[in-house]
Amino acid sequence: MSTLSVDPLWPRAGGWPAPDGRVDAVLVGLPAFRTSLSPTGAHATPAAVRDALRRYSPTLLGPPPIDLGEALRIADAGDVAEPDGPEGEAAVRSRVRALRAAADLVIALGGDNSVTYAAAQGAAATGLITLDAHFDLRDGVSNGSPVRRLVEDGLDPRRIVQIGIADFANSAAYARRAAELGITVIPLEDVRRRQAAEVMAEALEIAGPDGAVHLDVDLDVCDRAVAPGCPASVPGGLQAAELRALVRAAARDPRVGSADIVEVDATADAPDGRTVRLAALCVLELLAGLALREGAASREGKTRP
Repeated sequence: MSTLSVDPLWPRAGGWPAPDGRVDAVLVGLPAFRTSLSPTGAHATPAAVRDALRRYSPTLLGPPPIDLGEALRIADAGDVAEPDGPEGEAAVRSRVRALRAAADLVIALGGDNSVTYAAAQGAAATGLITLDAHFDLRDGVSNGSPVRRLVEDGLDPRRIVQIGIADFANSAAYARRAAELGITVIPLEDVRRRQAAEVMAEALEIAGPDGAVHLDVDLDVCDRAVAPGCPASVPGGLQAAELRALVRAAARDPRVGSADIVEVDATADAPDGRTVRLAALCVLELLAGLALREGAASREGKTRP
């Protein structure tokens, strides 16, 4: 990483300590890559996202301005060393379960999309919202199968909402599978016609009647010009601002207790690091939503745990 300027009046995001007791949010790296359908260096991404966070301020402008580092207790639990395969998935479940017990929001840094399976299970999610160009209902075990695997293990497909599913990025067979399962699909063009808050409110009502919702943020939902470091991103996807608005809208709701940010290959990014930087901004948008959630609670006379 290049040397960054130092200004005592301009704090940088990231660099958060290991968890020690109750926290508001905690990061954990899940550098999975071994079952990816496309060759990927996604195992390098959690470290790259942590580096990219240092490029940004943790401040929401408001008014009034909010320093996320002051408003929230944020921790970083490091990485699960080998998250691939049955043993790795068991380790992910165990780590996420423990972190979720002591945090309002667990943010998993992938790695490829296979991590959604064990991360959602570790968080005991009863609903799932995906921001993704793809259904992820493939047969087998890969980064293309986490949604199907979750359903087969008992997640009610009527509590799954898939936002941003794109033309020419899926097969008719998997589209039919989603429909037969009863999954709610909000295609890319429908997302574009509506406000982010409206789309996410609908998704949360479907996914969240039982409370615990996992948010899967697959950056290949974005336009390839925005996310060239995603092996499966295509021209014409969401713009960065659209994705960020959806992520913040989701995190504002207390039913969202866990999220993952996946499918970024830090080794294949553009020279300016735009995909990794967008992933880092998604971390900050999750924290922003959580802080605004907390702020709303405070205005209602409630207190944080």
